[in-house]
Amino acid sequence: METGKVTISRAAQQVDFPARFQLIAALNPSPTGHYSDKRATPDQVMRYLARISGPFIDRIDLQIELLRIPSAQLLSSQAEEDSATIRTRVIAAWQRQQQRQGKANALLSVQELQTHCALTALCRDYLGAASERFKLSPRSHQRIIKVARTIADLAGEQEISQACIKEALSYRAFERMVAALG
Repeated sequence: METGKVTISRAAQQVDFPARFQLIAALNPSPTGHYSDKRATPDQVMRYLARISGPFIDRIDLQIELLRIPSAQLLSSQAEEDSATIRTRVIAAWQRQQQRQGKANALLSVQELQTHCALTALCRDYLGAASERFKLSPRSHQRIIKVARTIADLAGEQEISQACIKEALSYRAFERMVAALG
């Protein structure tokens, strides 16, 4: 997933094939559908979630918990942001990334993170405390910084703010869920 290639080794030969892809997956947070429905014990939920390996979860940048939407909100005629507006913002963020570092934030190496995603002391402390609380791996920690950099780019901000870090952390639903149950 990280190298963008698959290596096939047979006998004395080795061949690399390109394999850059975007993984989109879905997972129920509990064997019964949702851990808050109280139909499964915390131990049952933890056993269920343990079926997914930590290193695999670490490599998923955005983990979003979808909550039930009240029917009144589903029936609401309130205007939402249209696709054209979102597209314009995404293109501008992409251009910022290309001008700054010549590639997408998701492709930054650890060394490039330090150069292009420098955090203020306040942001470092906040992310450090969250990493301890949620027992984040170094890989998750780095991915949160990359997502925070993208959030800042989408907002047109030069620096990563604490609000960007908070939002990026909100997209790590799996770690938050495991910390809440543990």
